Amino acid sequence: MVRSDARENRARILQVAREAFTEGGDVSMNRIAQLAGVGPGTLYRNFPTREALVLAIYQHEVDRLLESVEELLAKQPPVEALREWTVDLVAAMRKKHGLGDALSPGAHQAITEQTYGPVIAAITRLLDAGKADGTIRADADPRDFLQLTGALWRAALGPEDRSASMLALILDGLSAPRR
Repeated sequence: MVRSDARENRARILQVAREAFTEGGDVSMNRIAQLAGVGPGTLYRNFPTREALVLAIYQHEVDRLLESVEELLAKQPPVEALREWTVDLVAAMRKKHGLGDALSPGAHQAITEQTYGPVIAAITRLLDAGKADGTIRADADPRDFLQLTGALWRAALGPEDRSASMLALILDGLSAPRR
């Protein structure tokens, strides 16, 4: 059983590191410990390497996304749940891209392989809910959807960010034909 202060330290380290790596991947492990208000020993006990820390940040983000699917579907129609979930997915992918410099190619490949199946399952759940209520076309494929959304996180940020209009086009393409 993990003590509550240890859980809080770990969560604080992850939060601080997520922000630091997203802003600029050059931050040192010692700086992360300082920003989190923990000693280097606490940091390294939780995350023995920089790569372990980056992988934990990304896994935490994916877990948060996966856990949100049922809540989103409970509070809104499937297409709106898919839209909101996809906006969160795009934000997570942009963060992953920002973290990418801190990962070795092997670690990057491993985390991609580890999260692909659960992400496809989440998309499948969202698409199936829309298929069931008749708002999403029957032939919508979660792998195609994920491939298309890859363009969204690559869209430029700032005033030139086209991701919202691109997502609208993708969702329009998923709409079930009107009878």
